[in-house]
Parts: sequence; C-alpha cells; structure tokens
Amino acid sequence: MATPVIMPRQGQSVESCIIAEWKKKKGDTVEIGDVLFSYETDKASFEETAKVGGTMLEVFFEEGDDVPCL
Repeated sequence: MATPVIMPRQGQSVESCIIAEWKKKKGDTVEIGDVLFSYETDKASFEETAKVGGTMLEVFFEEGDDVPCL
C-alpha cells in the first residue's frame, strides 16, 4: 500500500514551502528515518524523513517548486 508524503506546516501562517533538494528519487529504497527531501519556508529550512519503509514510487514536485502545506 502506498503512503503519501504530505508537506508539513511549519507554523500557523505558513501556507506553502519550497522543495530545496530531493535526497531520494523515484525507484529508491527507503527505510524509516531516511531523509526524503529538504524544504524551506521564508524563515528556516527543514528535512522531511520517511515514516514508513518501502520504495519511492513517484515524485510529483521538483526542486524549486512551491508546494502547498497539508
């Protein structure tokens, strides 16, 4: 079963974040805790880690894309 990765909200006023760098690409094996991508708000940068293990099936946004939260 596929598990979607949703852009987290890093504060009440944050509506979207920019993907800075993908650490995993389509087809890569993912373990729990692996960093999937890094992202930025207007004030800080963060890394999103895998909550489940498996295989990265698809990437819907590219580096530099402004992605809506939640």
